[in-house]
Amino acid sequence: MIRAENIYKSFGEQEVLKGISAVFEEGKTNLLIGRSGAGKTVMLKILVGLLDPTKGSVWYGDIDFCSLNKKERKAIRQDIGMLFQGSALFDSMTVEENVRFPLDMFTKLTKAEKAKKVDKCLERVDLTGNNDKYPGEVSGGMQKRVGIARSIVLDPKYLFCDEPNSGLDPKTSMVIDELIHNITVDNNITTIINTHDMNSVMEIGDHINLLHLGELAWVGTKDDVLESEDEILQDFIFASPFLQRLRKGALQNVG
Repeated sequence: MIRAENIYKSFGEQEVLKGISAVFEEGKTNLLIGRSGAGKTVMLKILVGLLDPTKGSVWYGDIDFCSLNKKERKAIRQDIGMLFQGSALFDSMTVEENVRFPLDMFTKLTKAEKAKKVDKCLERVDLTGNNDKYPGEVSGGMQKRVGIARSIVLDPKYLFCDEPNSGLDPKTSMVIDELIHNITVDNNITTIINTHDMNSVMEIGDHINLLHLGELAWVGTKDDVLESEDEILQDFIFASPFLQRLRKGALQNVG
């Protein structure tokens, strides 16, 4: 579990985050949603330690991450997996080399042990047999799955995903969502996803945090979304005519 307490973040005179407190639960996909400029990307960077808050604290279990020095933070970071928006694969490395990279950086495993872990992760994301291909030789969806394999190769306790469906078609996005959710549940990982994809919200939103103008405006699950009367949530979620009709139909069925 990760817990944020009273997080503020300013850049000069601009206050981006304004006292956010939130809990991100184990074994669940915890979503950060909100309009552009709401503060969700800054919040994600603070949670993972890429930015320090102006005020407040981030707790990994019973450890105050913000109070740790650089060396102490490294130990926590070895329990963190990160899936970047553009996959961030090394073009000059094969699929196998990309997935193995964290093992080379942070472990003293033998070559055979590393190969075994890489193959296991590639199998988990349905990429068995693609070890020797380069990122440019596979599709965008496959690149994203390589990124997922790399993010879980160290058996993380925490997984951060920054817009995992960016640039993907709807069908591939659903595959990626399901894969992330299944890995989260199967391995009891605390997963935090920064997304604006409404399909993701409705499919895998185990625990949803809506940010609005730097504040935490709403918290709930995907099942709560259709029944919520919160105006900020409604304005964000039901911006499209299709979702407006979906919500109207759901409320009529309840009535």
